[in-house]
Amino acid sequence: MLPRPHPLRHSFALTALLASLSAATLGGCVSVPPEPHAVAQPDAVGAELPDDIRLAGDRAWPGDRWWTRYGDAQLDALVDHALQDSPTLAAAAARVDAALSALVVSRAAAGVESGATADVNRQRYSANGLFPAPIGGGTFNDFSVGLQARYDFDLWGRQRAQVAAAAGEAFARRAEAAQVRQALAGSVARSYFELQSLWALAANLREQAAAQQQLVDDRARRVAHGLAAADEPRTEAARLAELRGRIAEAGSAAIGQREALRALLGPGEDAVAALRARPLPAGRATLPAHLGYELLARRPDLQAARWRVEASMNRVDAAKAAFYPDINLAGSIGLDSLTLPGLLKTASRTFLLGPSLALPLFNTGTLKGQLGGARSARDELIADYDQRVLDAVRDVAQAASALQGLAEQAGAQHEAAALTEAQQRSSEARRRQGLADRATTVQADLAVLRAHQAELQLARERLQTEVTLTQALGGGFHAEASAQAPLQITRN
Repeated sequence: MLPRPHPLRHSFALTALLASLSAATLGGCVSVPPEPHAVAQPDAVGAELPDDIRLAGDRAWPGDRWWTRYGDAQLDALVDHALQDSPTLAAAAARVDAALSALVVSRAAAGVESGATADVNRQRYSANGLFPAPIGGGTFNDFSVGLQARYDFDLWGRQRAQVAAAAGEAFARRAEAAQVRQALAGSVARSYFELQSLWALAANLREQAAAQQQLVDDRARRVAHGLAAADEPRTEAARLAELRGRIAEAGSAAIGQREALRALLGPGEDAVAALRARPLPAGRATLPAHLGYELLARRPDLQAARWRVEASMNRVDAAKAAFYPDINLAGSIGLDSLTLPGLLKTASRTFLLGPSLALPLFNTGTLKGQLGGARSARDELIADYDQRVLDAVRDVAQAASALQGLAEQAGAQHEAAALTEAQQRSSEARRRQGLADRATTVQADLAVLRAHQAELQLARERLQTEVTLTQALGGGFHAEASAQAPLQITRN
């Protein structure tokens, strides 16, 4: 005699069959609102510089430790110190950790949810309620322990899309952390170069003031001997006062820049106090022969924008999947008894197993609103990404063209300084021969010092612009291979 089918198994099979048929039927009838419009794909192929913007050099991308190319041990130590102890980097790292934690939560929700429970309660049942005597009107204890599990089949990919969106946000946060690191290194380098430039300017102005003092003394002697008008010393003294004012201005600016640099380094050992003046380094800027898609992989801000677009596209997919039925399978096993000694007996065992079906029948308005919001957020991020690509090319073009112009100016100024120095040597030779007075030689010295001051100003601008170009080229960042492909935006 064949065994009879168990009623519970029969009920479960029937429920599962009905759930599957209902999901298939309703899933085929769901109408997801179509895309309202299409957006053009980003065109990074056009991210190239005009042919008239080129720099001398090896045409390489900046290295990860680009600041070491200047050969300044003080600068290397300052940047390393800042990258180790900066509160800004600590905040960026915390944001990355938060995004990774959200990714862990999202992945956990997409798997099997399980847990254990243990309950103890004492309850009096109403004598006029559902249960008759002796339960009704009695007070009983209830002891139970159990294990529960729940699995979402994720037939339409909603949870997978949510996990992908969380991963995209985590990657974006990592790229942002790289951007913070790059910006911090650039700020330290700018501040350091500005401080060295101000020190060099102050030293040049002090030399000019010393030479100008000689002119003041010379004019005073000439007036004392009746060889010059009384106004001549006043004119030279006014120029000397102006130089002293500029020296004070440069000194004050240097102190302010020193304190700005100290703030960038964060807490810890005072590395700024040990800084000493050094000659300004020569130019070290290079410009790649081509930008294109490589620029997208080199710029951390573009990578962050890219990953946010990817995350928004997955959120759109999750919002579309919400229009379809949700099928889950839940089960539990455990023990339940009215007395503690009877809890561990075989007769106290319980179990539950069954599917559940959630149908989005009466909340389509909410779902449409959520989908529309997700699509709008995606479109905004796509437009932002497109603009960032254009801005990145603009940043490189402006910095490179500025350096190109500064190089031409530096060449012309160097030629002018060489002529001024030649004139100064000629004046000194004439003075030794008795053909020129001391005042003429001092004025030639001042002309040379002013020419060097102009060269210092050009070097100051060049260093600042080189750092700007380095950051515009990504500052040594390079995305992983999985993040280098051009962004493809699908619409469905």
